[in-house]
Amino acid sequence: MKVKVTVVAVCLCLLAIPHAAFGQEENNDNPTITSSAAVSASAPVGSLSQFSNAGLGLDFSGGYNFTRRHAVMAEFMWNWLYATGSSLQPVRDVLQTNRVGGHGNLIAITAEYKYELRGRSLGAYLIGGTGLYHREAQLTKQIPTGTPIPCRPVSVWLWWGYVCGNATTSTTLASSSAEALGVNGGIGFTVRTGEAPYRWFVECRYHYAPTKNINTQLVTFNIGVRY
Repeated sequence: MKVKVTVVAVCLCLLAIPHAAFGQEENNDNPTITSSAAVSASAPVGSLSQFSNAGLGLDFSGGYNFTRRHAVMAEFMWNWLYATGSSLQPVRDVLQTNRVGGHGNLIAITAEYKYELRGRSLGAYLIGGTGLYHREAQLTKQIPTGTPIPCRPVSVWLWWGYVCGNATTSTTLASSSAEALGVNGGIGFTVRTGEAPYRWFVECRYHYAPTKNINTQLVTFNIGVRY
């Protein structure tokens, strides 16, 4: 519930930026205020791919254009991560049932720099930045207190929030969370849509954060509208 409230609150704040300044801006292709909204598909890589499949999410940003080429912005990213079968199988074996699911959430609040080459109709840009990455993982089925935990493989049980070394569980619903400062970088392409300065954009970005136990690494693919 807290994750959903955070997502909605940040999205509304970032979406309000261009509307607050619109009355002060000329309707041309060189606005002072920049903003974007996009849907996102993510592909975990590295160690994270052992626990999460491809996910879906949202991405919002708002900031300032120093010139036609240079901009800085604050960005909010949220991705829902689907659990892999291999990360759920040890839990299913312990509970002796396949009716066990799980998921994760990845939230990032970052500061970005964008270098853009923008033509009248088409454009391209490089983007990169740093900020806070927060990751959560949770099972959907309760595990009775006192259930024996083999803790093999160790990484799976750590992912779901269990402390390996204990012979039995002390909680009924496992969950874990981790936070770390991370970095990202990528490339995007734009195409003019309707009146300036609105443009459709597609973007590919790599994200890395050295979160506890399991590093957070994923590639995101965004499609949206940029102001």
